Amino acid sequence: MTEPIRVLLVDDQDLIRVGFRLVLEAEADMSVVGEAGDGEEAIRRARELRPDVVLMDIRMPGLDGIAATEAIVAAMPDTRVLVLTTFDLDEYAFGAIRAGASGFLLKDAQRHEMTSAVRAVHRGDAALSPRVTRRLLEHLGPRLPASDVGSDPAAALTDREHDVFRAIARGLTNAEIAEELHLSESTVKTHVGRVLMKLEARDRIHAVILAHRYGLS
Repeated sequence: MTEPIRVLLVDDQDLIRVGFRLVLEAEADMSVVGEAGDGEEAIRRARELRPDVVLMDIRMPGLDGIAATEAIVAAMPDTRVLVLTTFDLDEYAFGAIRAGASGFLLKDAQRHEMTSAVRAVHRGDAALSPRVTRRLLEHLGPRLPASDVGSDPAAALTDREHDVFRAIARGLTNAEIAEELHLSESTVKTHVGRVLMKLEARDRIHAVILAHRYGLS
């Protein structure tokens, strides 16, 4: 049997953590392995527990979620961070994406949206709706360092990988790409891996930003 997704909850509000725990632990494929109430504790707990996914609040007393995200991603690249935010234009949340988070989760998300987002980042997808993806690009695109821009990143891609790259740039999940391109999800996953490797992209979100900078999105 597949091991459950191990989740660390980080939020300074006890009631929010309780609510998230109830939702996640009702899922057969998820297990909440720990909680933290601020960024410093989140880093410590992540190092101790090595979770698969961290649900990370941004605005917390002391060390905030941006700094905690950066530290966790740097030390544990296999751990995915899913940012918790109260609204999708939160610049703090965008800062966490720059720090290496794998997506957004609105605090008022429906139950199925939360569980789907956790599963998405765990399997390597980015938990970003097309609407949020566009706002992310508008916010981050002009601020990317010049080192992110060089020769055409798509030049080394095959025609099919180019199709997948464009689909990633639109914020589509592997399942959505598979349906659109009439491929199996396992084939799409292979293509996505090759695209990220050839682009030298940290993750799907980095690939989205590169596509935007090169006018491919």
